[in-house]
Amino acid sequence: MNTGKLRALFGAVSVAALLTATVAEAKDTLTVVSFGGSYQDAQRKAMFEPTAKALGIDIKEDTLSGLAEVRLQVRSGSVSWDVVDLGATDCAIGAAEGLFEPLDYDVIKADGIAKPMVNDDWIGIIYYSTVLAWNKKLDKQPKTWADFWNAKDFPGSRSLRNNPQVIMELALLADGVPLDKLYPLDADRAFKKLEEIKPHITTWWGSGAQSAQLIKDGEVDMLAIWNGRLSSAMKDGANADYTYDQGLLNADCLAIPKGSKNVELAQKAIAMFVSPEQQAEIPKYINYGPVNAKAFDLDVLTAEQKALLNSSPENMKKQVVVDAQWWGENGAELQERWDSFTQK
Repeated sequence: MNTGKLRALFGAVSVAALLTATVAEAKDTLTVVSFGGSYQDAQRKAMFEPTAKALGIDIKEDTLSGLAEVRLQVRSGSVSWDVVDLGATDCAIGAAEGLFEPLDYDVIKADGIAKPMVNDDWIGIIYYSTVLAWNKKLDKQPKTWADFWNAKDFPGSRSLRNNPQVIMELALLADGVPLDKLYPLDADRAFKKLEEIKPHITTWWGSGAQSAQLIKDGEVDMLAIWNGRLSSAMKDGANADYTYDQGLLNADCLAIPKGSKNVELAQKAIAMFVSPEQQAEIPKYINYGPVNAKAFDLDVLTAEQKALLNSSPENMKKQVVVDAQWWGENGAELQERWDSFTQK
């Protein structure tokens, strides 16, 4: 064989080898999408990196802001993501719209995870809580949502989130509804109670960062706030305290966009993300609670860490899990009613 033919042969072999390597790499790469910031940093350390090592794959990361971006990919038939992290209500909405692949619970072990966080098409990943917090300088500090609503006996400036989800639940708790009787929400009763507190709300906060700044700067005396944001504010010097009593547990969830090219691998990764072992690692990096209760049975978290976590068995008893399915079915209608309530 002459030199030219040899070069051509070796060139063809090299191209074929390169193509084969590229295909193999694609099969072994998973794209996981979350909300960025300190949360995704924590996920990377506790979940993504250990899972990539255990499965012998590469995990690429991207960020998103919500369900709309997943919907766009799925409906356009151009899906580049394999596992997405969303709020639980967005997961409920997305499942109803048929945006996700069904999860394989022969691969994913969901025992240890509360039933509201286990769906055919999505599963919870972390808990965060909306809690009552207050400035410690107050002479009379509120300890219940009834106290928060009682502006006469508990004077001071107040703040609530500008969103019906959870705030309607808080109104009903303030009106005497027991934790285990919240759902289905009595919307008329909730809005009637909200009318009582509306004149006393100095700020309707719109972001977690804003709520943390309000309590850190002492701009409000009491507010409803996410526990993770509050913890960060307290570390930064906020003169605040809080209670998990009557807290509202909400969750982020994981789903596989319909049309993912790596469904089987995504199922294996999710199985590891929700395993007790990886769930127990998350609180080391951020103050969010494991959804898998079995994480608390491992010798990973100290007694002090468990006492502070919102989803520890003791703190779970004081709170209620937000019904994501109910909000997925009713949220759009209530958002319109909420917008009218806040604007008038």
